[in-house]
Amino acid sequence: MKLAVVGAGWGGMAAAVQAAQAGHAVTVFEAARSVGGRARAVLAGRADGSTVTLDNGQHILIGAYAECLRLMRAVGVDPAQALLRLPLALVFPDATGLALPDAAPPWDALAGIARARGWSLRERGALLTRAARWRITGFACPAGTSVAQLCAGLPERLQREFIDPLCVSALNTPSAEACGQVFLRVLHDSLFAGRGGSNLLLPRHDLGALFPEPAAHWLQARGHTVLLGRRVQQLAQIDEGWQVDGEPFDAVLLATSSHEAARLVAGAKADQPPALQAWAASAQALRFGAIATVYAELPSASGPLLARPMLALRPRTGRPAQFVFDRARLDGTPGLLAFVVSAFEGEREALERDVLAQAAEDLGLAGLGVLQTVVEKRATFACTPALTRPQRHIAPGLQACGDYVAGPYPATLEGAVLHGVAAAQDVTS
Repeated sequence: MKLAVVGAGWGGMAAAVQAAQAGHAVTVFEAARSVGGRARAVLAGRADGSTVTLDNGQHILIGAYAECLRLMRAVGVDPAQALLRLPLALVFPDATGLALPDAAPPWDALAGIARARGWSLRERGALLTRAARWRITGFACPAGTSVAQLCAGLPERLQREFIDPLCVSALNTPSAEACGQVFLRVLHDSLFAGRGGSNLLLPRHDLGALFPEPAAHWLQARGHTVLLGRRVQQLAQIDEGWQVDGEPFDAVLLATSSHEAARLVAGAKADQPPALQAWAASAQALRFGAIATVYAELPSASGPLLARPMLALRPRTGRPAQFVFDRARLDGTPGLLAFVVSAFEGEREALERDVLAQAAEDLGLAGLGVLQTVVEKRATFACTPALTRPQRHIAPGLQACGDYVAGPYPATLEGAVLHGVAAAQDVTS
């Protein structure tokens, strides 16, 4: 088959590689000048005049991301070298919090909860009891249940220092608004599915180098086409498949944002306009939330600034960051921190001022300066209870494979990759 993939993010490149492995001829269309989508590399100039490669947002992978890891290996990336693997830890600057041992589930989670520092015996017992209840019920809850409702009755400290940071980092949605069933699925597949599934995988290289760029090189080396700076203007259904800006293809996979996919589907000339319009309307109806990453540097530093590669922070009024990463412990860049603010709302200038104040208060780091702030305004869809998401199948020969399509996971790299692989398998089978 002759296959078009529109969008060169993680989902699109996963679809392209999967289709190429199946023997099909692939053309990738990407509107930007680089691959990676919302998980890509960006360049920034440091105070000393040097240039550093950052990401458009600090991402975390976890050990349960089996499909991401498989495809990284397929295009020549060694995950053991590219990612720093650590047992899951939500540890705060004062060394309190949860740190799981390197053990098989569920013993790692049970031991980590039982030994959590700063939690009372009652608090630890309450979380163990609730986790046991979730496991007995098959990690399921009634439709329409929010994470806050799911966790009602847990002690306030557990809500504030475990449930809330885990929810906002996984779903980019506050617990009062987040879908309880999706949250339970994330807990099951990370904490209870298999050994190492809950491990944090922190990128040692920029996000482009982890998969999208090697995937593009892999495709081109095998005779496939990757077109950058090429925004698709129109789809049209024809007797034998689809046209992309007038060029015929047997099938098309839309790996763009939901907004861009809705534009293309709504404007498609096709034999089934009502079905296409309904799909476009469902994609257009999704709400999105922003994630901000403030990169701050201490020019005089010659090494790491934090005791761990990643620390949890206690967000509060005027102190918005939930996590901070020490890039010196990841890619060797001294004096560089990445502060992450999920579910971000506000102004960039105020955000930078508040984050620097939070660094001084929580980390004892005065003298930090902002290197660059990245605000991904449509980072993830709002993962709310009973949300109706667009289906992957749009029409014969036309599928969507973004992280927003219907499925059990929130908007994650693994979700995008799983949908990309599935779409390529379905449309070429």
